[in-house]
Amino acid sequence: MKFTEKAWQIFNRAIDDYHVKNDVYSTINNPYDESDLIEHLLYKKNWIDTVQWHLEDIIRDPEIDPVEALKIKRWIDKSNQERTDMVEYVDSWFLQKYSDVNVQPDAKINTESPAWAIDRFSILSLKVYHMKEEANRPEASAEHRANCQKKLDVLNEQHDDLSTAIEELIQDIEAGRKYMKVYKQMKMYNDDELNPVLYKKK
Repeated sequence: MKFTEKAWQIFNRAIDDYHVKNDVYSTINNPYDESDLIEHLLYKKNWIDTVQWHLEDIIRDPEIDPVEALKIKRWIDKSNQERTDMVEYVDSWFLQKYSDVNVQPDAKINTESPAWAIDRFSILSLKVYHMKEEANRPEASAEHRANCQKKLDVLNEQHDDLSTAIEELIQDIEAGRKYMKVYKQMKMYNDDELNPVLYKKK
């Protein structure tokens, strides 16, 4: 099975598991043991994305209580950091997997690492799931459902293109035609040593 096929299955399992309760306060129950490292990481990554997807919906309620909105905003900030951490864990897995590859002299670096492409793939799985819901929502108008079906068709095409691109990137890294160079994300606003609003309060 191709890597992207496995990832897509895992992402959709996480989304389906979340929607059993459809509650942002639900606790993750990762079915993949940490010994199955990449599967465990992919499931956790998508679960974080799924919860954040719904937090983004909640915070856009025009009647949300301001105190609750601030609580959700800080939750989203924390979630963004967790998402970044998960991407770095996945990239570390790829770095380890291909650490013995003989990189060709003319090898090139890609504009993004495999894990950041997989991050977009995870978000795409959520777009497909929720657009499919809208395309089949019984109480919605026929026009709404038709418009959402058109968007779903585009998302499905994007799935095919992105999965192809990810597979080709992995093949190029495996063959030494491209090499990985991973930079740690330096999110300054979460760091109390770098965010002036935070460090001036010390």
